[in-house]
Amino acid sequence: MMQEYSIKDLETFTGIKAHTIRIWEQRYGILEPKRTSTNIRYYTDADLKKLLNVGLLNQLGHKISKISELEEEEIQELIKEESAKDSQEHHYLNMLKISMLNYDEELFYSITNSYIEEHGVEQTFTHLFIPFLTQVGILWLTSTICPAQEHFVSNLIRQKLFSLIDQFDGKSNDEEVKYVMYLPQGEIHEISLLLVHYIIRKRGHRSLFLGQSVPFEDLFQIVKKYPNVSFVSYSTTSPSTKHVAQYLDRINREFQQFDCKFHIAGRMLTDVTSPNAELIQVYENGGQLMSGLFSG
Repeated sequence: MMQEYSIKDLETFTGIKAHTIRIWEQRYGILEPKRTSTNIRYYTDADLKKLLNVGLLNQLGHKISKISELEEEEIQELIKEESAKDSQEHHYLNMLKISMLNYDEELFYSITNSYIEEHGVEQTFTHLFIPFLTQVGILWLTSTICPAQEHFVSNLIRQKLFSLIDQFDGKSNDEEVKYVMYLPQGEIHEISLLLVHYIIRKRGHRSLFLGQSVPFEDLFQIVKKYPNVSFVSYSTTSPSTKHVAQYLDRINREFQQFDCKFHIAGRMLTDVTSPNAELIQVYENGGQLMSGLFSG
């Protein structure tokens, strides 16, 4: 079934103000919205894709009056030409949105591999994927995209990270596991944690990745085998702001007998203070977490 978009959806998805979209429609005929049986205007996937392309060309310095004179094939050709010489994030972000909108895996990998080749893996995630996923989250919350589109692109990013992590299998400077990656029970947003796992492996450390929604009790099995381990975790949605302090207190209460460390980041940790800084370090974002992990 074809997805229908309001002009507000287009504004949210493209960053182009609704007022500007209306001017482009009326003055240049960029889009031709359709109407429902009750005379409500709506836009299609094709409209959204075209607006993304037109907006991108306009950002790159092409006048809207000139773009409006181009056929669709000419717009696509111009996009390809600009792609070859433009490496700015807004170009890549728009192309990733188009790959998500069209479920275009080939385009996703083309954009990703190009950016990695030019900027490296870490910058690809910090400067491209994380801002992109932030925008995707807004689009999902406002129902501008459907859950299938969000799952499609999130899984492609996960697959890319897993393939990069696989390079370091069996390669380590540490005799024992030094870091354990896990998400608290109920937490499923693992991409940021996977990125930390990749960086740790790249630096030559042995690490385990336990993944999503790990029961608290399972951490005891790890610390019994590796008493000096550093646990690394993210709290994006769970535990909730109401319960995150209780979660940290439980870690302090039940793990202070071990010689381990906890490094926990995420938006649930904003304005939260660690009950025991010797055992638990809390961070608001991944950049602070990475600095904390390797500061010593």
